[in-house]
Amino acid sequence: MTALDLLSGDARTFRDKVWASHVHLHRTDPDDLVGLLSLDDVDHLLTSVALRAPALRIAQDGTVLPTSAFTRSASLAGTPLTGLVDGRKVLELFDGGATVVLQGLHRYWAPLTELVRNLELELGHPCQANAYLTPPGSQGFARHSDSHDVFVFQTHGRKQWEVVEPDQQVREVLLEPGLSMYLPAGTPHSARSQDETSLHVTLGVNQITRRDLLRRLTEDVLSDERYDAALPAGYLQEPDRLADDLAAALAELRGSLDALEPVDVAEERATAFLTERTPALRGGLADRVALPSLADGTVVERRPTSACVLRPGPERLTVLLGDRALRMPPRLAGAMEFVRDHPSFAVADLAPFLDEASRLVVVRRLVREGLLRISA
Repeated sequence: MTALDLLSGDARTFRDKVWASHVHLHRTDPDDLVGLLSLDDVDHLLTSVALRAPALRIAQDGTVLPTSAFTRSASLAGTPLTGLVDGRKVLELFDGGATVVLQGLHRYWAPLTELVRNLELELGHPCQANAYLTPPGSQGFARHSDSHDVFVFQTHGRKQWEVVEPDQQVREVLLEPGLSMYLPAGTPHSARSQDETSLHVTLGVNQITRRDLLRRLTEDVLSDERYDAALPAGYLQEPDRLADDLAAALAELRGSLDALEPVDVAEERATAFLTERTPALRGGLADRVALPSLADGTVVERRPTSACVLRPGPERLTVLLGDRALRMPPRLAGAMEFVRDHPSFAVADLAPFLDEASRLVVVRRLVREGLLRISA
């Protein structure tokens, strides 16, 4: 099951009929969502991990509290540390009715890292994960709308949502474990916990818009030094001098933009997205330690946080991993297609494409680069 299937029920239907258009609800096995971030997980993060602001935010009565209300200072090897989350202060604020927000969980909580990475690959837009821990009968934030799309799902307790539809009708949704909801950007909403503590996860989808892409294309064209030419002197007295100059510049700009091939632009945008993400290499140290023992019988698997997109060419094969691009000889295309199409395999399974020494070299490299991890 893909991330988008889990959250929406059917990835293709969501992309074709729901995306950026209307509210969507989907019910699934509660365990599949609760396992991503449980109440016990949050307990661990708040009381046993050295989180630092701004990884935590606390709101009460519609107001975001200053970090000084829940952080402390300490030192590590004689070096001062500030902004450390104070678990005792956080728990006391929670007892007083405050909502605790864990921010950027996709950066350090492995189950959500994997979910977010896979969601990004399916949507082609950067995503993030926050969690909201709310005491019984509380509302952390007043009705508001977000500038990005969101998926929300409950992992503990229940929360009553009020969602304003495009026709301004208020729709009430009781979110409970097993139910996920998608809200397009700009959808007004508010939520209140019920008779027990509520924990829900919000996945934000930071849309890359047409405006973003067109602005970047135009800026690339305008980086040509010919656009550095100064406006003609005397145009204040004779505006036609500027009008003629501007007409020529616009003609050049239109010509440059018209010369762009949409297929090439789309290919470049996809390549950029698939090479610019932050590395996610959980288990990478264990893999490095195990590499000397790699053999034909070793089972490896594709790391779930990595992409594996192949761009064949006459002189080289480019493999896009999500955070970087590998350049490989074209003769490795068959082996890399096998790697792409098989989530798990033994090194010896590459025998139809490579001799023993070569396949060990290739697999070692793919493990070091973070595409593969050692399973057994």
